[in-house]
Parts: sequence; structure tokens; C-alpha cells
Amino acid sequence: MRHVLSALVENKPGVLSRVTGLISRRGFNIESLSVGTTEDPSMSRVTAIVQADGVAYEQITKQLHKLIDVHKITDLTDEGAIERELALFKVAAEPERRSEIIEIANIFRAKIVDVGRSSLTIEATGDEAKLAGLEDLFRAYGIREIVRTGKIAMSRNAKD
Repeated sequence: MRHVLSALVENKPGVLSRVTGLISRRGFNIESLSVGTTEDPSMSRVTAIVQADGVAYEQITKQLHKLIDVHKITDLTDEGAIERELALFKVAAEPERRSEIIEIANIFRAKIVDVGRSSLTIEATGDEAKLAGLEDLFRAYGIREIVRTGKIAMSRNAKD
């Protein structure tokens, strides 16, 4: 099963290495990893997507809780969390086909961030399905390069 793990950790050297090392030593692959500082500059949030069954995932979280630098672990898998990812697409774009590519980008609310003689670079954010759809459409024009961030996730507001 795919799990979305969010860990609040101290923002200091070596912490990310200890967290990812603990997960990989137990034989689990991290499919996506994103790290950034939080509203408190002394803390970072690590968001990792891990494939593991329930028992194995529970072991991972228990071991992570034992690390001194880990303050809080949240499983966002079943919470209906908000998940986003950023992708940059460098698409082959001869002048006569640029308007088509720009129209596709506009439909997906993506931005043109660079224009070259024979390519366009497009920035898009969204969930995995949106980015996959955009990638599929750009393949018809020729994708020269794709760069994707790891997923970030946040729990939704509690219902009142």
C-alpha cells in the first residue's frame, strides 16, 4: 500500500540522511521525497511516499519516533490530504506549433516560463493525474526534458 508520510524534524545537517536511511535500511523504496523549512525556521517538513504494508509501515513510524530530531509524524494516507507536485516540461516547439502548445498549457493553468528558438519550458503544478495528462499531451510535440519535484501534502482543514 502507498503511504504518505509527513514528518516534522529539526532543521539541521544530517537529519534527512538519518530519516531516509532508516526507511531504506528496512528495504523500502521512497517513491517521492520533498523537504522544506516550515513556518518555524528551526523545523523542516519531510514528505515521503513509501510503498509498505500496514505492519511494515507501523514499524517504520515507530522507529522514526525514536530519532531525537523527529518531533511529529503524520500519516496523510487516509486523511484525504491535499497533495501537489511541480513539474517543468521542456517541449519541442517550432514557431508554427507554439500556439497549440500554449493553448494546452492555458487549459491546464500552466505557465510558460522560458521561450527558446525551438522549445518552450512550461511550469505546472497539481496532482499526479493532472501532470500525467499534461505530459501525455506534450508527448505529441516532443518532450526534450522533464523535471518533477517530490510530492508535498497537507491535511485538509477539519470540518466544523
